[in-house]
Amino acid sequence: MHDIKRILVISRMTKDCKKAIHYGVALANMTGAELNVLHLFQHPIDFDMAGWFPLKTMEREYRMFIQEAKEELDEIIGREKTGGIDIKEEVAEGDPEVNILKIVNEKKIDLLVMLAHEQGRVEHFLFGHSIHEIIRKMPCSIVLVKTGNEPAS
Repeated sequence: MHDIKRILVISRMTKDCKKAIHYGVALANMTGAELNVLHLFQHPIDFDMAGWFPLKTMEREYRMFIQEAKEELDEIIGREKTGGIDIKEEVAEGDPEVNILKIVNEKKIDLLVMLAHEQGRVEHFLFGHSIHEIIRKMPCSIVLVKTGNEPAS
């Protein structure tokens, strides 16, 4: 673990992501690594082009969903920062695979921390991509965090 200098935690702006952030904090404390958190979100629909009522309602719900998750994650990160850990945050909108790979390469990330499972139907609709696609393209090690919401095998 001595070769881990930079950690990136992926937050897909859901409440489940707080567990991934806790793992990232613990690993950064253990290794002395720099900790980065990337908050990702992706609009499922071009709401500006949609214009009809059901999609406008979905847009409002989507924005509330993102806001609630961001507030909870900000609180967690704020507590960790007051505890003495330096956390660098970034927000990216768009294709998760592209954004994650870009940050991993730019910041020379050694370890990626993200949720291990596909999210619920709403989150899958909002965020799309399978984590398998993301994992295959990463040039660094990855820690997958289970949240306890996975179906039994």
